[in-house]
Amino acid sequence: MVEASTPTAPERTARAPRVFFGWWVIAAGGGLQMMQAMFLGQAYGAYVVLLREEFGWSKTMLSAASSLREAESGILGPVQGWMLDRLGPRTVARVGVVIMGIGFMLFSRMDSPLTFYGSFLVMSIGGSLAGYMTVTFAAVHWFERRRATAISLTSTGFALGGMAVPVTVLLLESLGWRDTAMLSGVVIIVLGLPLTQVLRHHPQDYGLLPDGDREEAARERAGPPPRSTAEDYTLGEAVRQPAFWWISLGHAAALFVVSSMGVHLVSHLRESQRYTLGQASTVVLLLTFLFMVGNISGGFLGDRVNKRMLLVACMGMHCGGLLILSHAVNVWMVVAFTVIHGLAWGWRGPQMAAIRADYFGRTAFGKIMGVSNMIIIIGTISGPLIAGYMYDRTGNYRLGFDILAGIALAGSVFFVLARKPGPPHRALARA
Repeated sequence: MVEASTPTAPERTARAPRVFFGWWVIAAGGGLQMMQAMFLGQAYGAYVVLLREEFGWSKTMLSAASSLREAESGILGPVQGWMLDRLGPRTVARVGVVIMGIGFMLFSRMDSPLTFYGSFLVMSIGGSLAGYMTVTFAAVHWFERRRATAISLTSTGFALGGMAVPVTVLLLESLGWRDTAMLSGVVIIVLGLPLTQVLRHHPQDYGLLPDGDREEAARERAGPPPRSTAEDYTLGEAVRQPAFWWISLGHAAALFVVSSMGVHLVSHLRESQRYTLGQASTVVLLLTFLFMVGNISGGFLGDRVNKRMLLVACMGMHCGGLLILSHAVNVWMVVAFTVIHGLAWGWRGPQMAAIRADYFGRTAFGKIMGVSNMIIIIGTISGPLIAGYMYDRTGNYRLGFDILAGIALAGSVFFVLARKPGPPHRALARA
């Protein structure tokens, strides 16, 4: 069992932990990501099918809930970034878990568009506070040389949660969506709160440096010295760099595709390919498995190859995969989409936070990521809405998916332009 309390000064100096505590932080973050994917993120597509059958709501309306979630994330982003830099990830995640659990309980009792959107907003706020940004923030502070690997492992929890979506679907089919939502809220609070206790802000609290190095080992280790905090960008300095905007736009372009698949993939497979809900969830399972494979290998790649060029390639794969799905006429085209999109999603994911930390440093990472979220939400809001609106207008997803594929291709260009900036001017002046 992981000790939740911070060690005393004698403990910090007298002995080194057998396992670097940063890996426990990563494991806890992965657990939080897993719960979100299993109960909310990747499971929402199944809820869409059942809610449409019960209430007769349009795809655009159901898509708007996902867009509301992402809009909340973007609006909350700067505040969350400030909270993370000020309070640390444990406090922020703890509050988020409780809010998300309560949101699910409210969702289980909703019976109108107003209560639907209201409860979904509560869930979304909690999910944001306990989700990707908070977990990634912790990983960035605990790892430097193995940063992409660490971030990829937290996202493996998201992948495992997606692979567990068939369990959520089984609950939906056997218990109904209301009881499943209530049960989800209880599980999130009961399991989520102990996980948040493991999250920590700085490895220095353990007498360690990022990656588990100690002061003596860091001085003796061959290779380039770690980045000085004097070279870290402030928020104001970062937003004046073109790379900040190109990375944010490229990230947004990727999420046009990813967010639309989270909402509409199951519906597309049911209506265009005539899959059952169980068969469609199996495709989601395979997609998420490939995301996990790509995520783990993507962390390894990101620590060893040019992250920017890897992102350029992944955006091209997102484009190609979505075009194949849009025009699929048989199961093999669906499989091809699943392989291409799943691997691109996995390889790209760890690089998004890692490249920002590489470019701008750790000191103001929370604030930089929070402001960047305000641009990212363009994709997460608009992707599902474009696909849902085009479905309501044309009766199928083809044109909507083709438009999103074009946006993904533009994302490749954005990452080509996102060249690494030099140190901030004040660091150069000191030199």
